[in-house]
Amino acid sequence: MVTSLLVGCSVGPDYVRPTVEVPASYKTPTSSAELPSLPRSWWYLYDDPGLDRLIAMATASNQSLKQAVARVDEARALARVAAADFYPTLSLNPSVSGVRTSATRASLVGGARPPAATYGDFLVPLDLAYEVDVWGRVRRELQAANAQAAASLDDEAVIRLGVQTDVAQLYYSVRLLDAQLEILGRTITAYRRQVELLSVQVRTGLTSPIVLSQAQTLLNSTLAQQQDVYRQRANAEHALAVLCGRPAPTFGLASNPLHPQSPPAVPPGLPASVLRRRPDVALAEHNVMAANAQVGVATAQLYPQLTLTGAVGFESESIESLFDWQSRLASFVAGLTAPLFEGGRLRANLRAARARLAQAASAYANQVLIAYSDVEDALSDLRTLTAQGGYLEKAVRTSEDYLQQADVQYSHGLVDYLTVIDAQRTVLSNQLALVQSTSSQMNASIQLIKALGGGWQYPESPEQTKPR
Repeated sequence: MVTSLLVGCSVGPDYVRPTVEVPASYKTPTSSAELPSLPRSWWYLYDDPGLDRLIAMATASNQSLKQAVARVDEARALARVAAADFYPTLSLNPSVSGVRTSATRASLVGGARPPAATYGDFLVPLDLAYEVDVWGRVRRELQAANAQAAASLDDEAVIRLGVQTDVAQLYYSVRLLDAQLEILGRTITAYRRQVELLSVQVRTGLTSPIVLSQAQTLLNSTLAQQQDVYRQRANAEHALAVLCGRPAPTFGLASNPLHPQSPPAVPPGLPASVLRRRPDVALAEHNVMAANAQVGVATAQLYPQLTLTGAVGFESESIESLFDWQSRLASFVAGLTAPLFEGGRLRANLRAARARLAQAASAYANQVLIAYSDVEDALSDLRTLTAQGGYLEKAVRTSEDYLQQADVQYSHGLVDYLTVIDAQRTVLSNQLALVQSTSSQMNASIQLIKALGGGWQYPESPEQTKPR
């Protein structure tokens, strides 16, 4: 009765979620409505089959993600190991021995020496060993193992979301570079026609050779810029190959230029929702749970340990009578081990466990702060980039008008060719900046989805290993 009461006791602190400040709203103006759950396949919001294909490939083949999945399997197996300590250990240890006594040994009772003899012993015992979990050490160990298994699952979700968002951002970077190559290609074609026209004019004496040199310089610098964009695209494609688990030499993406467009709307909801939507926040909290349980384990080490050992089986000098009822044997021992002097080791271990708990709690609070910062960054980026895109669209239109006017005035001898070159450079710069702004908007949208946790949701009842 006393033992059954003691088994229900668990020393150490019960888990309480660390208190963190939760802002009422975001600094960047947003809708205050609660965010509906993002779909697990959040990339479908972008309605891009090329993106869908790449993310499916990365989810299936990314090597970092496979490592994370293996770590989840390992953590779950270790939780089952911890759960096994709830049960007694049974082992079958059969043995056979033979002894021949010496005929020249001294007699123990005086008189004649006893004759030599040979004895056999056949033993088939079933041994039992069990630690009674009086102070809850085993339960705390299982709590820690379950929390670590949950943390490994959160870590896998963090890596999965990171891989998917990295693929999406790299994909739009490649599309940006394709758009830049498209713009540069059109510009180079126009510049070549201009050089050809000016070459004819120089030969016929209609214009100065310096004008032709200026046009050729502009053409060559734009060709050099084109080669740099080719290099950037190749590197981005190689990085995508790694994310998708494919060898770079066999991986390729068809050209798909990015044109000005708006990213899908993603309302962020309220700041409190971030705590339920980010796997890295859940990971930090599960680490706190594990550290809290380890404080209980360290506390239980200060108390006596009750162990039960026993054996049942058969023993006989001959195998013929080994399993006779008269050959049965049994033993039972209850032992209590209490730490009396450990040189301060156990209390120092407890202080270390409490310090690790404090570290984990601070890491959790810091991760929450990072989460809010990530959302604010993405929201402010989206807001300013959207405004920037609007201004750049106007800049492209006005710079094209500027170039048209410069061409007309140059043809009438009202301005020199440097004005035309300046107008051409301005058009090219604004066109490249506009597609860059579009790409940045898409990346900020993806970053907001990542900051909100993607389609991940905190499990209300996380699966735990239980004794069985």
